[in-house]
Amino acid sequence: MEDDKKVVIGIDLGGTKAAGGLFRLKGALLTKRVKKLEGRTGEAVGVLIVDLINGLLRIAKEEGLQVTAIGICVPGIYNEIDNTVWAPNIPGWEEFRLKEVIEQGMSAARIPVAIDNDRSCSILAEVWKGKAKGCRHALFVTVGTGIGVGIWANGMVLNGAHGIAGSIGWMGMDVALSSTDRQRGNLEQYASGSGISSHAAKLLEESPGVESSLRRIPKKALSAEDVFKAYQANDPIAVSALETAIAYWGVFAANLISTFNPEKIIFGGGVFGPASQFMDKIISVSEQWAQPISFGKVSIEASTLEGDAGLVGAGYLALKSLKNKV
Repeated sequence: MEDDKKVVIGIDLGGTKAAGGLFRLKGALLTKRVKKLEGRTGEAVGVLIVDLINGLLRIAKEEGLQVTAIGICVPGIYNEIDNTVWAPNIPGWEEFRLKEVIEQGMSAARIPVAIDNDRSCSILAEVWKGKAKGCRHALFVTVGTGIGVGIWANGMVLNGAHGIAGSIGWMGMDVALSSTDRQRGNLEQYASGSGISSHAAKLLEESPGVESSLRRIPKKALSAEDVFKAYQANDPIAVSALETAIAYWGVFAANLISTFNPEKIIFGGGVFGPASQFMDKIISVSEQWAQPISFGKVSIEASTLEGDAGLVGAGYLALKSLKNKV
């Protein structure tokens, strides 16, 4: 079959929904479908992914297209040795055999299935269709509820011995860690989306005399989005919380520059977005702390792929699985 009739399927699984798409081999997204998890757990989430794949297989068949591979981005850790997924936000996915469920449930036989974590899929997306195109050494920093890093080194994804490399939210940024910091690493405690909102809530408690519009929001409902909105109005609590996050992002980026000597560091995820306005400040902080020669040769940028990084990366993961077999 001609290459223009060949496609791959990409699946991006998140904590609340799964997105799927058909991609041409050169990267064009032909169709996209989204299914909400709606409280599903365990095996039911696997069934939903199978249904999503089978729906895309039907569309491909109707269009006279041949699906040659499937790539799946998962929000956690994929253990390629025993083919299990650990996804902390999906109950019942402590050692879930996703690949086995898909291979048994999909309507077409003998289509290769590749799985990887969301950190690695995000950097693959940037290499394929984003800011890291043409790079052999690049990092994708995803800042959302947590923080992770996709590592592209010598033209390959670096996952580590057990698929856990890049779980950088656990990094300690201060030797004087609190008990809470030691549980999760204080990078994530102050510079993730959830960390920004919890830090703002802590500042509200510690500064009862400081006027802030954030006091009108119940503590449990306070979000990073609320903090960003308040920042635009020069709210002192929001300014303090985000200045702390900026400092952490800058020092963290400097540590990555000194450790990996990348060509590019790309910030993305749900928080970038709104935090992309701070790129100049992040770069300025980073310059103060990074190895100077390495800093002089790196570009620090915000992603332009927005919410499709995981889906695009899953598509490229499928394509790479074909190339690796050639």
